[in-house]
Amino acid sequence: MRIALIHALRHSPAPVEAAFARLWPEATLMSLLDTSLAADLARDGRLTTAMGERFLTLARYAHGTGTHGILFTCSAFGPCIEACAAALPTPVLKPNEAAIEEATAAHRHIGLLSTFQPTLDSMPPEFPAGVTLTPRLAAGALAALDAGDVAMHDRLVVEAARGMAGDAILLAQFSMAHLAAAVAEATGKPVFTTPDSAVRKLRRLLGA
Repeated sequence: MRIALIHALRHSPAPVEAAFARLWPEATLMSLLDTSLAADLARDGRLTTAMGERFLTLARYAHGTGTHGILFTCSAFGPCIEACAAALPTPVLKPNEAAIEEATAAHRHIGLLSTFQPTLDSMPPEFPAGVTLTPRLAAGALAALDAGDVAMHDRLVVEAARGMAGDAILLAQFSMAHLAAAVAEATGKPVFTTPDSAVRKLRRLLGA
């Protein structure tokens, strides 16, 4: 099966490709990257109608290549991705929906850790009613990653995770997934990552 991966951050492809390699190696992947999506959202501070149209264009292009499913990998664009899911006949997944489902199935108080502020604005409404959510931004981590300083990014994420409220921690960005073990060790809490959960759900939906 061919799966389309649509990215708004250049750091997203590697972790999701690694998740597919572990959990669904038989899948054939194609990737589309448009870094202007994240840049324009950070500039505008909100999702616009024009942004939604850009997402539909990307999703329709991916669908036209013969993909069986589409996975978006940037968690700040939930409403745009929902519109794509409504417009296409194949499964379209938001990056965080599967992780939210897995985390809230077992825990009612979740610490949501992000490196991208717009994610903390758009993602909380996606959690079900009755779940207590404690969001936190790992300030400076994404800038460090953009500058190529992975060690600084990782240190800032783990430091931000320490002392977080909640029974479990959800790492909101795909680029944070490699820190699951380090965050679990630093906090003593279960940690959920978006790429692994997304691959499991997509494979399940497609019966593969």
